[in-house]
Amino acid sequence: MAEEDGVVSENEASEATELEELDIEVLKRALADEKEGAKKYLANWQRAEADFSNYKKRAEQEKSELVNFASTGVILSVLPVLDDLERALASLPPKLAGLTWVDGVKLIHRKLQAILEAQGLSDIEAAGQPFDPSLHEAVGHQEGEEGMVIEEVQKGYKLKDKVLRPTLVVVGKGNEGKAEEEKPEEATEV
Repeated sequence: MAEEDGVVSENEASEATELEELDIEVLKRALADEKEGAKKYLANWQRAEADFSNYKKRAEQEKSELVNFASTGVILSVLPVLDDLERALASLPPKLAGLTWVDGVKLIHRKLQAILEAQGLSDIEAAGQPFDPSLHEAVGHQEGEEGMVIEEVQKGYKLKDKVLRPTLVVVGKGNEGKAEEEKPEEATEV
């Protein structure tokens, strides 16, 4: 029986070793699975944190834009009054220019301009400038330097670098005299 006890104990020992090895493998696989799950959770958490940070930045930007451009509607409704004042002052007969009430109207015009400039309103330069469709709106073409603004029909305005109203302009389409001179030369070359 001693031999049987030795055989049994050896079998038991080898079975115990096999079980321990299996348990270790199972535990290693379980640990690897848990590590993989932890990596996924960490990646998801980092993504959510980045999304939230981007949301906060976007919300702050929208808030600052709202504050900066809250007066847009009021300014747009006042611009026609400013245009009318400028047209009235431009068409003023010279004999009325020295009257005190005209000086008062000019002062009102300057005050209105100063108030709007304090809100961030600025003129868009147009006359003599190259035509820029992001700043100008072409309402006609005339003989003149091609692609250049020849005449300003209505003033345009920016509100803190954002175009509030594009300038209505007449754009040069080139000189017809030059075009006629070039045509006979082209005919002789052919």
